[in-house]
Amino acid sequence: MTSAPQQASAQQQARRQQRIEELCAASIRALTGDAQLHYRGSTLHRGHAPLRFLAPHLRDDSVASGFEDFGSRRGLADAMALRLRHSDPALHRELAPADPVERPVFEMLEQLRVETLAPGEMPGVAANLRHRFEQWSRAFHASRLTETRLGLLMYALAQSCWSMLNGEPPLAETEEIIETTRAKLGRALAGTLAGIRRERADQRAFAAYALRIAAIVGAMVRAAEAQQASERDVRNDNDEDVPAAFALLLDFEQNDGDGIASATSGQSQVFDAGGEGYRAYTTRYDREIDAAPLVRRELLREYRERLDQRIAASGIHLARLSRLLAAILATPRRDGWSFGEEEGYVDGARLARLVSAPAERRLFRLERHRPVADCALAFPGRLLGLDEGARRAGGHGHRRDGARTRSRGRGHRGARLHHRRLERGRPYREWLARGRPAHPGRLNELLHMVFKSADRNWRRARTDLAALLKPDLFREGIDGEALDWACGRLMQRAARRRILVVISDGCPMDSATALANDRFYRTTT
Repeated sequence: MTSAPQQASAQQQARRQQRIEELCAASIRALTGDAQLHYRGSTLHRGHAPLRFLAPHLRDDSVASGFEDFGSRRGLADAMALRLRHSDPALHRELAPADPVERPVFEMLEQLRVETLAPGEMPGVAANLRHRFEQWSRAFHASRLTETRLGLLMYALAQSCWSMLNGEPPLAETEEIIETTRAKLGRALAGTLAGIRRERADQRAFAAYALRIAAIVGAMVRAAEAQQASERDVRNDNDEDVPAAFALLLDFEQNDGDGIASATSGQSQVFDAGGEGYRAYTTRYDREIDAAPLVRRELLREYRERLDQRIAASGIHLARLSRLLAAILATPRRDGWSFGEEEGYVDGARLARLVSAPAERRLFRLERHRPVADCALAFPGRLLGLDEGARRAGGHGHRRDGARTRSRGRGHRGARLHHRRLERGRPYREWLARGRPAHPGRLNELLHMVFKSADRNWRRARTDLAALLKPDLFREGIDGEALDWACGRLMQRAARRRILVVISDGCPMDSATALANDRFYRTTT
């Protein structure tokens, strides 16, 4: 059980983090003039869209690697503000190389370029940027990445380019380590380094030199990797002994999208040929049960303690979040009158006072309203495992004995195991026994699990909600029917407002149905 001092400390840390993010966001808005910039979940957003900064010394994993001090946070904020202010993203995407080695070099150089454009009348910004880069450099070296040939090459490149662009010496603590590699880079790059300093105010002209540097370094990296591959059989290279906490510069995300996976879609021939649209082969085995009895009480209490620890560690200010949700979900309801007001409707019962006390002004009345959360909220979905959230929570459609999507083993052994699992589903067995009629539709039985009903007090259901942490309760997911079930339960409520919140990966899992129909016949709406 999390102690009260631990919870208080976590809340204090969360409030401090929130205050730092508010200060940094204000600084970014002031430097860019963009009022839509703000932090959400420790990530900078413009409106609802998250902004990604791919330069190595701005990455989130570097922040979490031992230099999360206020100066570094300010340097990060100033660096992002300068990138937004002085870099044209459309031009950058147009010029950026596609090569997975050259792209991170190009990203780093563009970020270092904009950081040299800090306003001269703001020396604090330049100091913050220098502090951030130096702290990143120390963390990179402390992670032992400079002990590898590839890591040393990339680190020396970062130090050389930063030094050339800013006209200052590289980090003194590692200058001796990179001396040989830096000299080698200097010979390979020749006058290109001077070009990036000369053209740092022109993004397009600068990019020409940055692309040249990226191509040269890319060739050097590929040559080094080829040499390592040839030497791996005769000696152990310590490149693979790099701590995972601090990723190498080349560990670069090439996809500039939002990172959201989606299921493929198409026209289902079985769906069209079936004539009835989506259907279930049988609903005889579908059930709706409470989830808590499926978990031993001792284990349930253990899950509740684990959940409390996670909540405390997350630093969420629960009281503030509760007030915020109440304000969003509540609607004003008339609750009588407030008398003795100085404005509003004339109160006839107090008119006599106007004669006896001409200076009296409290002769009015106002309608009084109070916020009432007459609202039902539903959370169906495999990822959350919830239905009917704030006032009611429940599960979502899972088959009980159906097939798993993945089976272990290979070849015939894996196939036999897969079919044994399929045969445990009762609708699937009935379908087989009846000669596998065409277009069977859903071949899994549904198990709707309710974690908290709307009529049950939150405090009484607090322990039962921890059943969400038991992984074997969740197997395959019939997402569409889960959504339909949640809507049905929601519509039965007498609440004036009904809100359905869907959190899902968009990929229903029902192997028996998929095998008997086709890949586009999905158990989702």
